Amino acid sequence: MKKTLLFIFSISFFVACQTKKEKQPPVIFTKYNETAALEKQQNHKSGRMQFKLFQSKFLDMNTIFKPFEKDLAYFSEENYKALKPLILEQNIFQLQQNVKNRKLTYETLTLFYLYRIRKFESDSARSLNSIISLNPNVLEEARAKDKNREAHANDYAVYGMPILLKDNINTKDMPTTAGAIALAENKMTKDAFIVQQLRKNGALILGKVNLSEWAYFFCSGCPLGYSAIGGQTLNPYGRGMFETGGSSAGSGVSIAANFAVAAIGTETAGSITSPSSLNSVVGLKPTIGILSRTGIVPISSTLDTPGPMTKSVLDTAILMDAMVGVDKNDATTKKIDEEYTQNGFSNKFEKRKLGVLKSLLSDSIYATTVERLKKVGVEVVIITPPEISFEGFVTLLNIDMKNDLPKYLSKNADKAVAIKKVKDVVDFNLKDSVLRAPYGQQLFDGIVKDKTTPKELALVKKHLNAEGKKFLQALYDEKLDAILSINNYHSGIAAVAKYPTLTVPMGYKISGEPISLTFIGTPFSERKLLEIGYAFEQLTRVRKMPKNYQ
Repeated sequence: MKKTLLFIFSISFFVACQTKKEKQPPVIFTKYNETAALEKQQNHKSGRMQFKLFQSKFLDMNTIFKPFEKDLAYFSEENYKALKPLILEQNIFQLQQNVKNRKLTYETLTLFYLYRIRKFESDSARSLNSIISLNPNVLEEARAKDKNREAHANDYAVYGMPILLKDNINTKDMPTTAGAIALAENKMTKDAFIVQQLRKNGALILGKVNLSEWAYFFCSGCPLGYSAIGGQTLNPYGRGMFETGGSSAGSGVSIAANFAVAAIGTETAGSITSPSSLNSVVGLKPTIGILSRTGIVPISSTLDTPGPMTKSVLDTAILMDAMVGVDKNDATTKKIDEEYTQNGFSNKFEKRKLGVLKSLLSDSIYATTVERLKKVGVEVVIITPPEISFEGFVTLLNIDMKNDLPKYLSKNADKAVAIKKVKDVVDFNLKDSVLRAPYGQQLFDGIVKDKTTPKELALVKKHLNAEGKKFLQALYDEKLDAILSINNYHSGIAAVAKYPTLTVPMGYKISGEPISLTFIGTPFSERKLLEIGYAFEQLTRVRKMPKNYQ
């Protein structure tokens, strides 16, 4: 055992000091012929999965990896294999323990992820198209974190942890494109407020991940996880078989594949819960007002929020603590007095009362899960919510985006970006629709055409909020701790009600496709949801790595 630890520490020291022996040639990313794969894809039973392309026609991954060429030349496959047990599927506490015990450094941790991303994304049979950009300074930043570790030692902190961001979140050192070529020149921006918070707490911003273009409010019926910048994101549990979920597709995929410690997604209505569920990771869509939206490409100032996507509930709590803060530029943000990780979590369901949706009991995995919860003392209340009207939902998104996107472009985007409003994007894409909008831009066309007045919009918002609350009224009437849903089935309802959701892996279908249990709670009940989610996670322990990415 001592020899093993000495060997691993030698690897860390070897890489950190850059002891150069035999240089390895860099892996070259090459475009492969995808004709046969696309022909096969046309037989998929889902029209949304009948892709027109896999690979990005815009990105050159060789350019993205160029800043790391020298460092990766001295990080071997042997180094990688030796470090796998210390890193893969480990939570933040375990990683920090490994650093404290000198089995890891933050630099070797970062190099490991860079090597792993390159290893899989350069393999035409296993590439997931999940990465859009990488922080060219991240290794230098990791070395600085190693030098100052003693002053920031905390087993439950993001300090030194490589984090990926959905590419609609501004960073000062990488472009922010929302997956759209129209935003390709959005390079010189300030960090989004939540990114400032992450950096202030010591996180390493590793890079940006792919997403459904414009957060999946762009084309109608198009594939989830597709963007003109990043190409088609693929689900590691079934590459080309299962949907990635959207719009935070790259966030879910990259964490399922262990490309980073955690990722940040954004949600308007299901964009965190959907890809978290379909990639068997934990995702939290917090109450609007907990996390700032400043510096994030918007859909709707009414419904948008960022949130963490991780491999464990504990990591989710740690990420939340690292991002909270009152932002003077986002009036919705509130001072949060509690710490989400404070006093740890119990693995017991003490005096928990959960609402079970009768309509979902036909799902065998959900029904089995409910019975399992009963056996450990959970009080279950079967509920049948009333029918509700979702009329006006698209109108809300249309008018919010028509108003909110110009504000972002004016205040938070690079001045080199030529577009100033939604109509400009539509016109820009028409100049080369094959490259810029191969699946069309029907929803953007709808935004341009929508003439809803401010007065009418106010009524729509009021109506939807009331309908969402009516559907979830049992939370109050029955004094429930949470209502149990599946995946993102009720994310839209929770969104308009402005209630938080937490999704945790629940199992896998016969096909191997992940399925998750989603907890819906009352506003600002995130700590309670995390407590329940943690107990559920410890009870079931169902998450497993995708078999081709181990």
